[in-house]
Amino acid sequence: MTQNRPPVDRSLLIEGLGKGLRVIEAFSDDWPRMTATECGERTGLTRTAARRYLMTLVHDGYADTDGKHYWLMPSVLRLGQSYLEAARLPRLVQPFLQRLSMHTGETANFSVLDGHDVVYLVRSNSPRVVSIGFQVGARMPAHAVSPGTAVLSTWSPEALEAWLATHDYLKFNAATVGDADRLRERVERARQQGYIRLEQQVDVGLGGLAVPLVDRKGRCVGALSITFQAQAYPEETCLQRLLPPLQEASQALRPIV
Repeated sequence: MTQNRPPVDRSLLIEGLGKGLRVIEAFSDDWPRMTATECGERTGLTRTAARRYLMTLVHDGYADTDGKHYWLMPSVLRLGQSYLEAARLPRLVQPFLQRLSMHTGETANFSVLDGHDVVYLVRSNSPRVVSIGFQVGARMPAHAVSPGTAVLSTWSPEALEAWLATHDYLKFNAATVGDADRLRERVERARQQGYIRLEQQVDVGLGGLAVPLVDRKGRCVGALSITFQAQAYPEETCLQRLLPPLQEASQALRPIV
């Protein structure tokens, strides 16, 4: 769900392009290879239509086939890379994340909410030899990572309820929030605090601290976050050492995003 998106005249839309993008998005960890029939079932297309879209992707170098199954090729990454190269926001955020990592010694991220997933767009590694956290381009269910809660905390109650009602609460471990009521409480806490700190929602031993990134017009455009070893940052230590520089980065960015 995208907030504040202006209405679109559907007569101007190219339906075939939307279907082709749905075919690309149908591939996943669970479905890395598909037949035309399977692709059609996952996208709501007929087998014949799905096969035509798949063969077009093969012809253009975005997919390959053995005659029965189809799979994406690395060249499909060019689509995402085009966004990273053309978008103004990731370029603006990068130097601020770099300073944040140097100041805290931890991995800093900028991410956005895309539907029900958080997508990590910018990452600045910690000065340590081994850094932790998600790589650029990674997608995670929004309920399980701190940036998701941070962004949702800026939404209207009506938009939040609609989102909660359609979300899939995948459990990564016993600590992962698993239902709408608990997530609603967490979002409200983040709304009141202006930040959210989570522990061990995805990986045992890791924590995350996030604040929404709001532009000069008051619109949330994503979230800034820090990933850390939970044992090294109990709550009081985390809020003393990591929260102030994270909030400062968010405030410094606001006038220019």
